[in-house]
Amino acid sequence: MSVESQYYPDGDNEKRKRMSTGLQVNCPHSLRLAIQSAYEYGYHFLVTQITHPNYARDLLHGKPPPAIGRTDRILQSLEWGRYIVAELTPTINVDSEIEHVQRKSKALFLQELGFAVHLGVPVIKFSLTKRHNAQLGRLINEKLVNGFTSSFWVTLPMVHPSQFSPICTEDEKEDSWEWWNDFRTYCNYDKHVGLVLELPEIAHIPSQSEVNRWIGEPVKALIIPTTYFILNNHGKPVLPRAHQDIIQRFLTIDVQYIIKSDSETDLSLYTKYLHFLGKKLYVGDPNLEFIQGCEDFLQNPLQPLTEHLETNIYEVFEKDQIKYTTYQNAIQKALADVPQDVALPVIMVVGAGRGPLVQAALNVSYILHRKVKVYAVEKNPYAINTLIDRVNHDWNGQVTLINEDMRVYEPPEKADILVSELLGSFGDNELSPECLDGAQRFLKKSGISIPCSYTSYLAPLQSIKIFNEIRNNRPADKTLRTCYETPYVIHLVNYYQIAPAQPLFKFEHPNWNDVINNERYKKLRFNCEQSCILTGFVGFFDTVLYKDVMLSIHPETHTREMVSWFPIVFPLMEPLKVEAGSVIEISFWRVENADKVWYEWCLEKPLKGCVMNPAGRSYFIKKH
Repeated sequence: MSVESQYYPDGDNEKRKRMSTGLQVNCPHSLRLAIQSAYEYGYHFLVTQITHPNYARDLLHGKPPPAIGRTDRILQSLEWGRYIVAELTPTINVDSEIEHVQRKSKALFLQELGFAVHLGVPVIKFSLTKRHNAQLGRLINEKLVNGFTSSFWVTLPMVHPSQFSPICTEDEKEDSWEWWNDFRTYCNYDKHVGLVLELPEIAHIPSQSEVNRWIGEPVKALIIPTTYFILNNHGKPVLPRAHQDIIQRFLTIDVQYIIKSDSETDLSLYTKYLHFLGKKLYVGDPNLEFIQGCEDFLQNPLQPLTEHLETNIYEVFEKDQIKYTTYQNAIQKALADVPQDVALPVIMVVGAGRGPLVQAALNVSYILHRKVKVYAVEKNPYAINTLIDRVNHDWNGQVTLINEDMRVYEPPEKADILVSELLGSFGDNELSPECLDGAQRFLKKSGISIPCSYTSYLAPLQSIKIFNEIRNNRPADKTLRTCYETPYVIHLVNYYQIAPAQPLFKFEHPNWNDVINNERYKKLRFNCEQSCILTGFVGFFDTVLYKDVMLSIHPETHTREMVSWFPIVFPLMEPLKVEAGSVIEISFWRVENADKVWYEWCLEKPLKGCVMNPAGRSYFIKKH
């Protein structure tokens, strides 16, 4: 049996995660031969020093030697830029307390950075060997603000060795995340500063919550020493299950994998195995075609009352068969509950779009062998054009079309069932309460609203990726404050949810109160399990369509394979370090006036903040 068949027993046609692998080599005799060998083994890049210990460099005494390292002509510029991750000399210590060591290290450090720019390498990698790195952080931040072209990869052990050292007391134990957080704070969370984590030994696997926190960081690569591999029944190297579980978690954020070896074994076996894991551990998303390209991408919430939806948006909605099948189940249960003495039940679909819920209502009529009268109310004149065609060709004239706003339409009769799909990522953020409160006047007092209720949820969020996306993609016509006071709909990938989501606001329909007030206020408190960075809050919702028929994007109850809604994120202006055991407290408002609805939010603990988006100055949902 070949190595490939041992790793790919079912063939190579299944969906897989592409695994980008690199090989760490310490000062190879020939860099070109090392790249060639790595390529033949199946690796995509090489991690190595761009200088060489044969070239002694004393930059502080006398005239510095002109030779820095091997000539750049050993590789073409394209090869330097495509295949090499430059590793800084490990003995450089710009934060040494010994002055001459610090000065020499600084000179060598700046020289190596300059040489890296000259060669055109895309990434410079170095390790943190101590907790306090103020000098190093300042030097790198200075380069970044002056337009340095390469990115930096900061290397740390996933679990600090002091955590399992027999000679370290509890007070002496270090947390690698704390080292990383201190350092990247010096660099102002710059997106060009990434993280490389060394996998721990099998005896020191981190907790699930620690791994989840790393997932919320800009991890670029995992280092896997070959000593961690064990031999399977075929005598080939494989990783223990605990290591596989960690790799599977990181598949979601597209990290690269660096094999670190000190032996002359057949290194191709390791990259072949990682490619095998890309198939074995990859959990294919059946909705990949809908969500691919949306990962951590900022989307502004829709304004459906003032902006007509376009064809491509309707198409995306209609592809989510899970949602419409669930709606159909709810309509079926509701129609079954309409008394039989109602000879011709009336179903009104408000906000009918291009008709998926109208089709669901007609399907239910056919399934239950019960005639119904269906109204489709839609204010978008271009969607009405589609509905006219469907009435004539799909529905045989069974549907009455109304091209009016549901809030002002005066129906000729009252409905037994009122159906709508006006929910946004936060439940009420596309003005479902205001629309249905206006539309319920043509629902019988005994009538049924689908949905009958929906609840929003909120949870504290760590995502430096999203923080930087907002900071670095400011439109020319907006201030940075405006950008951070705007909520965004996001398919979150590179994030850490700090605590479980808690319910925020609930709306029920129909609402027969004499005075209807859709303004809301609530204060939520969350416990922080481990130290982290608070960058904002993430919102979800769930809805009861009818009785036990529900839809949800809440992480703990998410409707399987449904993709109609992504979470919504409410940012903070600046990242905030939150210590383990601290309380995170937020005040949240839903406010309205005659023209608009908006949200305001204010961090109360662990640090008192200002009210964000006051008076809806940066973001609001228009009523007209």
